[in-house]
Order: sequence, then structure tokens, then C-alpha cells
Amino acid sequence: MTNVFAVTNQKGGVGKTTTCVNLAASLVATRRKVLLIDLDPQGNATMGSGVDKNECEYSVCDLLLGEASIEQIRVRTDPAGYDLLPANSDLTTAEVQLLQVDGGNFQLKRVLAELGNQYDYVLIDCPPSLNMLTVNALTASDGVIIPVQCEYYALEGLSSLMETIQHIQETVNSDLRVEGLLRTMYDPRNSLTRDVSQQLIQHFNDRVYKTVIPRNVRLAEAPSYGMPVLNYDEKSKGSLAYLALAGELVRKTSQAA
Repeated sequence: MTNVFAVTNQKGGVGKTTTCVNLAASLVATRRKVLLIDLDPQGNATMGSGVDKNECEYSVCDLLLGEASIEQIRVRTDPAGYDLLPANSDLTTAEVQLLQVDGGNFQLKRVLAELGNQYDYVLIDCPPSLNMLTVNALTASDGVIIPVQCEYYALEGLSSLMETIQHIQETVNSDLRVEGLLRTMYDPRNSLTRDVSQQLIQHFNDRVYKTVIPRNVRLAEAPSYGMPVLNYDEKSKGSLAYLALAGELVRKTSQAA
């Protein structure tokens, strides 16, 4: 069975794309078949996977508008080994046009239905806003992975996202669940980081992943080389953390199956 997860948080700079790229590579390392969908017009997940967003003949935009098939768009990443549906700035056009289409929020769900069970995991990198693209991702997903930086505004920003998730549950996707909250850029020496982390655990209990993603230079450097940190420096703290997250995710989804 395919597990589809939207990786989202309307707050920018919390590690959504970093999580998508590195979790995808780490799941591949556990011998899972993985598809990463870049649903952000910035195309950072595309570039971070070693694919030039400006050289793509087709992108997710064409897929959502019915102008190209998955086979025409899908790219196998090297050396990471996951499949990618790339994105670029054209995706902004798709967002505008989907607003004018009846049932436009179901378009990604329709597309994913064509895949059947080709993959063990599908990860969707969402834009840093609660727009039509994010709604498409939430409508098509089984669960939501929420990267959270442990800082002052973290909990405040989560409230509107939780309201959106609840709205999606009540209207178009009753099976949607919060899969987990992931603490990113974690520095245990910082007292604010520890305090916010504790608040997250108090509010969300076991929905907070045990794995934390540390601040790590290698993790920050890897995107500039167009590869996940696992392929850039497999022994780095960032690489080991995402491998641990992949293991935690696999265990949770295996128990839920």
C-alpha cells in the first residue's frame, strides 16, 4: 500500500524541502520505492535533487493541467534513487487555473490514483502558504508531516495549519491525519529550543517524532551540490538524523497497516 504524505507548514524556513529531499533518500536507503512531488513554484526540491528546474521539458504544472502524463514528467534522481515530479515557476500558472476549475482541489488526487501501488511512499513538498496547491496536497494525502523549528512563534503558526487540516478532514478528506511533527534545526544548548520542544510534546504527545533534526553544516551544504546529505556525507549528523526519521516513519506506518 502506498503511503502519501504532505510535508507542510505555512511558515517558511522550517526545513520542509530539506525534509522532503533527505527523507526520500533515506527511505530509499531502507529499500523502499519513493516518489517525491515538488509542489512549490520555487522548485527547491527539484534543484536539491540534482535536476535543473529550468531545463525541464515538462513539470508538475503540465501534470495538474492535464497537458502531460506522469511518464513524461517523472525523473529518476541520481545518486539518491527516488523518482521526482519536478517543479518550476510555471506552477504558479497551475495554481491560478485550478481556482477556476470545478473540483480543482482534487486534481493531484486524480493524478496519484493513476499510479496505483507503484510506490511505498509518496512525499509532497508544499509551498510555504495555505494556497490551492497545498489544499491539493492535503486532499490527496493520507497524512501530514509538519516540520517545526523550535522558536517563539512555532506554536502560534501551527494553529492556522491545524484549522486548515481540520477543514480538509470535514469537507474532502476525512482520512487525513497528522502523521507527525518534526523538530528541525534543533540546538539542545538553546533554552528556548528546549522550552518550545517541551510545549510541542505537551500539546501533541506521541505525534511529535522522537527523532530531531540538528543544525548541521553538511545538511546546509548538500543542496548546493544537488544531492541529499546522505549522498553528500553519509556519516554527518544530518544524514544520521534523517535515516533515524525514515526508520521511525517506516515503523509507524507498518504498525498502522
